Amino acid sequence: MNTLVASSYGRNGSSSRVRLYDWMDHLKLQFKELNYIDSADNSFSTLVRSPLKVLAAEQKLRTERPSDRTRVILSRRASPFSNGAAEEKLLRNAGLGIYDFDDSIMSVSPEGTQRIWSISRAWNRSVRAADIVIAGNDYLANAAAEVNSNVVVIPSCVELADYQVKTDYTIEDPAIVWIGSPSTEKYLLKIAQALLRVHEETGARLRVISSGSASLGPLEVMVDRISWRPDTYSSELASADVGIMPLPDNEWSRGKCAYKLLQYGAAALPMVGSPVGANRHLLEASNALGPENVGEWTDSLLEVLALTTNERALLGRTARSVIEADYSFDAWSDSWSRAVQL
Repeated sequence: MNTLVASSYGRNGSSSRVRLYDWMDHLKLQFKELNYIDSADNSFSTLVRSPLKVLAAEQKLRTERPSDRTRVILSRRASPFSNGAAEEKLLRNAGLGIYDFDDSIMSVSPEGTQRIWSISRAWNRSVRAADIVIAGNDYLANAAAEVNSNVVVIPSCVELADYQVKTDYTIEDPAIVWIGSPSTEKYLLKIAQALLRVHEETGARLRVISSGSASLGPLEVMVDRISWRPDTYSSELASADVGIMPLPDNEWSRGKCAYKLLQYGAAALPMVGSPVGANRHLLEASNALGPENVGEWTDSLLEVLALTTNERALLGRTARSVIEADYSFDAWSDSWSRAVQL
């Protein structure tokens, strides 16, 4: 079978990169791609700046006709202007239609443009049309299983060789690190009071690795912004002292696949995260702290920074071993290959 990879973003989008393209690279697969306008996001402001690209993408999507000798692997959505018809056609016309998702997109509320082009409706039609559904965690799989009986769970994975491993756990100028997309930076504000308290007591700085540039309000006094780059993000993680992943406890966050924690663990970095969704299992397996309110976040960060060098090193090495065993591409290669019928 030939392989067609379809997504809203292409390699510039973190989800499609992790869920699709990294698998292609890891297994050295040949494939054709259908990636809309190949942007990092499909926000209205991005799309209106590229009207010709949008028209070309819509035309290409609607004229794409996979044959019965084509394996289509679709991540999340093929077009931001779709209610699922384009995705359903791709999956049903393929010899093998595979739908992959890693967020609670089935629960996105119909607000703004979602009233017209609903990603939750596109999700429903895609799941129904797929021969196989790959979900990033059990929470997502349970939702998909209500629509399609052929659902498998394959977590988001990391390529361990891409990560510089932390070896020096001494602390001189404390550095707390957060890595992610601009849309999720808002979660840092949920624990702003805790971060500021830790900054006041220890002088710790907050290293934000992202393509964003918006103000983080009260946190600006301690923020050092670092643009995400494929050749530098790993060393930036390894040189920090603790990685954080705050999340609210809601339906959207329960579908998260803990990817920030996976990256911290791959770098052998001690981590602290909200015990929500897939985070909970990873935190417990790594002996990492899982604070649930601002006071606990303050105490947890101060505790990690106050540990001995050997204690922090043990946390980092434990996290790395958990990622290697349970969340690496090598660990899941056979399962993914079976799911897509290579």
